[in-house]
Amino acid sequence: MSQEAVPEQTAPEHPKGLLQQMEELMAALSADLTQLDADLQSSADRLPSPDTTPHSPPAPDTDARTV
Repeated sequence: MSQEAVPEQTAPEHPKGLLQQMEELMAALSADLTQLDADLQSSADRLPSPDTTPHSPPAPDTDARTV
């Protein structure tokens, strides 16, 4: 993997505590998941409902031999 994909971080003047970093990461993750859920819901709304798709009954098996 290339290092270009990872932005370089400079050391802040006042280092954050681990708990604060975790809270910020969890907030960002939650926002990302909320957006993903909204995207999935909107794409699911555009799909036809499985109840409205026409179903044909199975064709009778004409090759079956009864004994």
